[in-house]
Amino acid sequence: MSRGDHDADRRRLLRAGAIAGVGAGIGAGAGVLGAGAVRTREDALGRTAAGSAADAEAAPTALIGEETIPFHGTHQAGIATPAPAHAVFLGLDLRPETDRDAVLRMLRVLTDDAARLTAGTAPLADTEPELAAAPARLTVTVGFGPGLLQRAGREAPAWLAPLPAFAIDALRPELGDGDLMLQVGAEDPLALAHAARMLLKGLRGAATVRWRQQGFRRAHGTVRPGTTMRNLFGQVDGTANPQPGTPAFDRAVWIPEGPFAGGTSLVLRRIRMDVDTWDELDRTGREEAMGRRLADGAPLTGGGEHDAPDFAARTENGFPVIAEFSHVRRARGVDAADGGQVIFRRAYNYDVAPDPGGAEISESGLIFASYQADPRAQFLPIQERLAELDLLNQWTTPIGSAVFAIPPGAAEGEMLGQSVLE
Repeated sequence: MSRGDHDADRRRLLRAGAIAGVGAGIGAGAGVLGAGAVRTREDALGRTAAGSAADAEAAPTALIGEETIPFHGTHQAGIATPAPAHAVFLGLDLRPETDRDAVLRMLRVLTDDAARLTAGTAPLADTEPELAAAPARLTVTVGFGPGLLQRAGREAPAWLAPLPAFAIDALRPELGDGDLMLQVGAEDPLALAHAARMLLKGLRGAATVRWRQQGFRRAHGTVRPGTTMRNLFGQVDGTANPQPGTPAFDRAVWIPEGPFAGGTSLVLRRIRMDVDTWDELDRTGREEAMGRRLADGAPLTGGGEHDAPDFAARTENGFPVIAEFSHVRRARGVDAADGGQVIFRRAYNYDVAPDPGGAEISESGLIFASYQADPRAQFLPIQERLAELDLLNQWTTPIGSAVFAIPPGAAEGEMLGQSVLE
């Protein structure tokens, strides 16, 4: 090898070492930034790996994966608990041979698996236990359809039935009904996927999957806790919700008496949103359709997001500031002392691939989960008003619908639904 070749090889080696050193500095700096420290790009690049490691050791990061939400309690988790970034709803049909005894065995296994997974412990049949070690606020919520109660020899509540047909609906059978429902939520999609698979693994001898619907919200840490979610139209979604832990929430959501006391009902609607044609509407038109400002969610009559809309307010020409056809006017229920037409909505966005070769560039929408003590008295009147005259109906189409009874929570040693089925 000539001296020139030797020098060229040496220069290449030094360059490679310099690049690797910069890469190490960037990686360590990214870890510190993830811990909440704020530094300039130049500062991050200039720090040594040893210095960054020392900083990280001095300020340990709290991991969201280590956080858990208790499974046992008076009410099932996943309703009043903060909504996670990711959720999947699973509808199942009981196998023809699944009788009452098999239903009870299935629920005992389901309860045990869910309690373990939400605590960060692998279920007994888990062959990938490492994936259960970081539950990331995992919750599992179980609902009963009329078919399950019939198999178990129990009478279903009068409200546990499909919603009446609405002219705005274009329902797809593969997105509705079912004997059993699982709502699984977590801050981490890997924890969610693993938990859903383990739960279904324990159920496969007694039930088959009818449908699966997956949704998302903002990732943890993207916005401040308590910020109202936004849907894919850019609108705030859920401003009028009662706040968990308040008497108004308890009246609206929890069933007060009977076998389901401490439980609730779930109306699950999959609503397709035509975001492609929504894009063609100007900002003023979007706000008038909703009745709220897009920027902050405040009603068009002024104030902040959580200020009450003034439906009596008029423009200079005598027209309502918030039009009769606006979504907020149609959705607003009777603000009665006993809860009235108040629901607790816990929605998730979905965005999936459109049909190949179609004109649409998007297939998006909302998985609308509504919890209330009695859907006939609370959800149904609101839905009837929306179906009658809601301008948003021009851009939204319900394509899935189901109603489930959510039993109360279980104490340690009990199975979910014990008060209902035994």
